[in-house]
Amino acid sequence: MSSVEPHPAELIAWYAEMGVTEALDETPHDHFAAPRPATPPRPVLVPAAEQSAPMRRAAAAAVTPPDEATVSARALAREAGTLDELKAAMAGFEGCALKATAKNLVFADGNPAGRVMLVGEAPGADEDRAGLPFVGRSGQLLDRMLAAIGLTRAEQVYIANLLPWRPPGNRTPTPQEVAICLPFVQRQIELVDPDILVCVGRPSSMALLDVKSIMAARGRWLEYDSGKRRIPALPILHPAYLLRSPLDKRLAWRDLRTLKTAIDAL
Repeated sequence: MSSVEPHPAELIAWYAEMGVTEALDETPHDHFAAPRPATPPRPVLVPAAEQSAPMRRAAAAAVTPPDEATVSARALAREAGTLDELKAAMAGFEGCALKATAKNLVFADGNPAGRVMLVGEAPGADEDRAGLPFVGRSGQLLDRMLAAIGLTRAEQVYIANLLPWRPPGNRTPTPQEVAICLPFVQRQIELVDPDILVCVGRPSSMALLDVKSIMAARGRWLEYDSGKRRIPALPILHPAYLLRSPLDKRLAWRDLRTLKTAIDAL
């Protein structure tokens, strides 16, 4: 049976976790009699001009305090008078570290003049590659759900995300990341000014509607204050969750019927 040698970095990390603080040899040494060790060479810093774009973005986000990044995002969002200006502002924003690891900015898809706006959580791997929200398996399910009540993203629906950049490994966004990106999606909602806002999944519902439990809130009409008016808002289960829990599609169908009734009443 062959054994795989651990990587030195993994070995050192394991030693640190086990409480090892000093490296000892098999034989004793008189460290007082030993010559002073040579001064280790100083690390060579890569000039900023030679750093790659992801390195510069990650460095910029790392040195920007979260509160300052949020203030900067709020100012940029407020200055954007159109969706195109907002997209450009987000593309130039360097205050969120997620931008450094993402391939593309995922801004929106669908018809901005549609009466219904959906806000999801964050891009996944497929969305990150395509630069569009909800294009993977969960997006295909969402399209079928919308089609079941006569909606298409090309005509009646506009789709955005709480975060425009993919978290590494599709992990759940941190509260800090949500706080930094929140001014952008809030301005996006204000510019689109939909008649109905649908929050897809728990993170979106928490951030925009202060929902604590998506299972308790789903299918219940709430209100979102856009700054212009109070918009009827409906939390629904995320299609990714429905793919993992297909039995709850019956709950999603009830919520879709609730949405359809509201649309017909407009």
